[in-house]
Amino acid sequence: MNKSLVLVVIFFGILASVFSCKQDSQESKTTEKKQEAYLKIAYNVLVDEENDDYEFFVMDFNGDNKKNICNSPGVDWVYHSYDDKLFFLSDRDGSYREYYLYQTDVNGSDVQRITDFRLKDSWMDSRNDGSELIVTPHPDVDSSFYIINLKGEVLSKIYTGLPYFNDPCFSPDGNKIVFRGSNKPFKKDIGFIDELYIMNSDGSGLRQLTQYPENDNSAKWHNYHAGPPCWNETTDVISYISKRNGSYSIFTTDASGQNTQQITPDGFNQGWHDWSTDGKFVVFNGSSTKDNPNYDIFLLDIGKRQINRLSFDSIYEQAPVFVNYYQNTTYE
Repeated sequence: MNKSLVLVVIFFGILASVFSCKQDSQESKTTEKKQEAYLKIAYNVLVDEENDDYEFFVMDFNGDNKKNICNSPGVDWVYHSYDDKLFFLSDRDGSYREYYLYQTDVNGSDVQRITDFRLKDSWMDSRNDGSELIVTPHPDVDSSFYIINLKGEVLSKIYTGLPYFNDPCFSPDGNKIVFRGSNKPFKKDIGFIDELYIMNSDGSGLRQLTQYPENDNSAKWHNYHAGPPCWNETTDVISYISKRNGSYSIFTTDASGQNTQQITPDGFNQGWHDWSTDGKFVVFNGSSTKDNPNYDIFLLDIGKRQINRLSFDSIYEQAPVFVNYYQNTTYE
């Protein structure tokens, strides 16, 4: 990888025919509505560090029209989107950092609480046209992954058999689950290394997917050896972040754990990320230099291998996800 890759600010025209995210799951929508779907980006912002107030914003694909759609004190953190819906964890109805799952639309309207049980701070995913979610209950609730419906009802429980497990993600067909796991229960335990594991959606066939390089000591106890996975439904590759060669980069592998590639450059930290449904773009939080503690939102054009910086603020902006916006839909 060319380490001298220059961050280039490029204006991307938002053409519905290119970025409309048309999927089989949207067959019930009218053809007209599909043609009017625009891709936006939702992301999390630390708006008040003293009061630990995280809120989420939405902006256009090119970084314009940034808007706070949360406006709620406490921790609200978007972890997943499906079509024009955003799924987030929040402590708004519980004690400090006691999380439950909610959903809202792309404008922050129609907020609905989904779960009555407490969740762990974890990424999540959906399958079956967004009707089922895989989440991680808090350890006080259970030691498994839950597959739930949008009413918060538990459809099945998946026990991994590992002391540590988090951040589950479905394969595009929903038949497999990839997640972060370790043979040690806590990050501070000697020998804790988080790797990606893969299994069938019923919990069978567990196997390790990634292997952190033995000769690299970049990742300390609090860093990711293999960060939360994302499964690109177009190219069928699994992406994750890893602290290597002194900084975080985004890597990809296939479902066999082969063909590992680094898709972002060394020299500055890239973090939590999401794929556009056409597989052409990755949106991620990153710092402009590896020693800069502040994070902004960046967009990677895979084909052109060019990076566009979308935010230039002095506040933490992290964990972006793509979300659909329908121009003719009235969000209340």
